[in-house]
Amino acid sequence: MKSEIQINDKAGSCRIEIEGTIGVPEEWQFDDPADRVATYERFRDAVRRIAEIEAPEVVVEIRSTGGDVNDALLIHDALRSLGARITTRCYGYTASAATIIAQAASEGRREISANALYLIHDSVCAAEGNASELEGKIALLRQTDARIAAVYAARSGRPAAEFEALMAENNGSGRWLSPAEAVEAGLADRVTDAAPHAAPTLAQNLSRGWERLLAGLGLRPGEATAAGRNALPADRNVLHAVPDDGPRRRAAAEAMRRRFRATETLPCEDPSYGDAVQSANARAYAEDAKCFRG
Repeated sequence: MKSEIQINDKAGSCRIEIEGTIGVPEEWQFDDPADRVATYERFRDAVRRIAEIEAPEVVVEIRSTGGDVNDALLIHDALRSLGARITTRCYGYTASAATIIAQAASEGRREISANALYLIHDSVCAAEGNASELEGKIALLRQTDARIAAVYAARSGRPAAEFEALMAENNGSGRWLSPAEAVEAGLADRVTDAAPHAAPTLAQNLSRGWERLLAGLGLRPGEATAAGRNALPADRNVLHAVPDDGPRRRAAAEAMRRRFRATETLPCEDPSYGDAVQSANARAYAEDAKCFRG
């Protein structure tokens, strides 16, 4: 997923949108910079711009499944250093490192969408080397977990041990929390129905759907009610359906059947925090294999 931090700084207010992967995850740092979906230079510039914000009101919209913990802490600290009133709003999957940024809000200003899911879990890294090197990695991971739990504890007023236990569930994969559970755990302050961009209401969608259907049948919304026709009120207008019998009714039924099909579940991109991370050697072997096959 592409990493993107958009900063819209206007007089009196500032909106920051954080999408995709945060920073440059460790497994990407070995890649050719030209092939990366994110670069440290872009990230560093975004953090610098955040630290220079002078607006008294800052809204941070977060739609991210996480990324590099260190980079998330840098964004968190940059936001906390501002003198502004900061609101963080979480949408969709807010996971892993993204939840650290969400804690940068001012008191009582951590919001989460009613349709969001919130994940905290133990930190993950790529590792290879001898026993001593791996022991060092383990120590760093434990220190990182303690640091993350301390950030959660500082905002929730709960003991850090509670968050360490929650993060360690499912063999360290943590737990997906509902919006209500996130508030109960002290990781958010309130659940909101607001979306980052206003969506049409159900009534508006139904109204437009009937208008298109009637247009296809040669009927117009608002025409006089004829005998033998059903009427569907929508707002203050009346959208007339088709005759109770005859070819038009069958045509309407078929049109509705085609238009409103059963829900289909499409493939989607799951959060990548738990994906197996290839070592540098494994990637090199994979490249060699491609050459042999070619």
